[in-house]
Amino acid sequence: MTDLGFLSLGLTGAGTALTARLAYVFLRDPARGMALTTHRPEALPKVMADRYVAFTALALFSLIYGDFVVIAATFSTFAYMAFHDALIYARAGHPTSKHWIAGFGAALVAVLALATIVQTGAAF
Repeated sequence: MTDLGFLSLGLTGAGTALTARLAYVFLRDPARGMALTTHRPEALPKVMADRYVAFTALALFSLIYGDFVVIAATFSTFAYMAFHDALIYARAGHPTSKHWIAGFGAALVAVLALATIVQTGAAF
């Protein structure tokens, strides 16, 4: 691997650690997470639009790349997000059916991708 490859992997690890830390802060103390990241509640609709564009790009890149490991990882992550949102809304007494449907749909894609990997003997 080249020096640039090692640098890329190192920075990926650092970015992953930072993102994991932010996830931990938001899970433990959402108000602190909002303050730490300087997110604004009134901007949430625009932030969600941004996120859906990014999710669409990830799904499209997974499709174009065509690697079932990438597809399984991407759609497992989507399923987690949908299920977690469903639980958040359920606890608040809000409708959840669209989140459950999205979660099960994403989970189905992930399971089918994993089954394809097993069936074809592709390595992780």
